[in-house]
Amino acid sequence: MRISKQGRGGKTVTVIDGFTRHADDLENLASDLKRSCGSGGTVRGMSIEIQGDARERLRIKLSGLGFAVKG
Repeated sequence: MRISKQGRGGKTVTVIDGFTRHADDLENLASDLKRSCGSGGTVRGMSIEIQGDARERLRIKLSGLGFAVKG
């Protein structure tokens, strides 16, 4: 998990990568994460981008879903 502002006009995005699931599973996970943060986001390749700095909320949510979170 990391924060990125590169190529986004100075806006902050939380990037979560390192997933080994299928694209359909990532779409469902991204939808769940966006809902829990109350913000937008997208799936790009094998990573999920959530608008804003939502690291703490995402860390708690992902840990609750059984994912190991680094960063």
